[in-house]
Amino acid sequence: MQLTQIRNATLLVDYAGKRFLVDPLLADRGAYPGFAGTANSHLANPLVDLPVPLARLTDVDAVIVTHLHADHWDDAARRVLPRSLPLFAQNEADAQAIRADGFTDVRTLAAQGDTAFGAIRIARTDGQHGSDAVMAVIGARMGEVSGIVLRHPDEPTVYIAGDTVWNGHVAAALDAYDPDVVVLNCGDAQVPGLGAIIMDLDDVGRVAQAAPRATIVASHLEAVNHCMLARATLRDWAHAQGLGERVLVPDDGEACVFAPAGAGSR
Repeated sequence: MQLTQIRNATLLVDYAGKRFLVDPLLADRGAYPGFAGTANSHLANPLVDLPVPLARLTDVDAVIVTHLHADHWDDAARRVLPRSLPLFAQNEADAQAIRADGFTDVRTLAAQGDTAFGAIRIARTDGQHGSDAVMAVIGARMGEVSGIVLRHPDEPTVYIAGDTVWNGHVAAALDAYDPDVVVLNCGDAQVPGLGAIIMDLDDVGRVAQAAPRATIVASHLEAVNHCMLARATLRDWAHAQGLGERVLVPDDGEACVFAPAGAGSR
């Protein structure tokens, strides 16, 4: 299994002979205004260029969209992705919105149990895009979000948590699936006066404690205006906590390669 950090929460996941594109943010650098009401909203998104040619990101077997926020499913993705690609959405409302953009093979992930893609099993997991206090004030804006778990007999189990903070949903997913690899959106995106709406350093520590045998891959860093956590800070923290071997912080364009469960990773 190979997981390539592209930019923001966009990932390429080569898994059991299939390539998945997750949460595509494909626009040119600076194409969109910053998110209103968030930290550093004067900065235009994305903050950085794509690290790979666009053609590499459209040559995939399927697309997974965890939710429809513009930094996970943008106008450029709607424009350039082949309309016939299998595309997995978290719920029927999101699926209908994507179908309205002209995509013809949009599949809704099962609310419970698995959705099959060949021999690969995809499970939808719940999340919460901010603390209870955040949701009480801007919950309608944050909306429903999800994560996914990928499973196959010949591959490590991979949990991509999505845009969530640490909470009971994440703890339940870790307990239910016992993943070998956990991908965390942990850029500490901030709404002034309310706090983080994705994971921060403390949340990474909670996940590491709750899943002591899992390798953690850090994503959603240094690419949109409101993410406050720098990769260098996360790496320094991980080493100080004794987690330097378990918390991987790939640069954009960098791949992490994992052997089957129990065989190690690099």
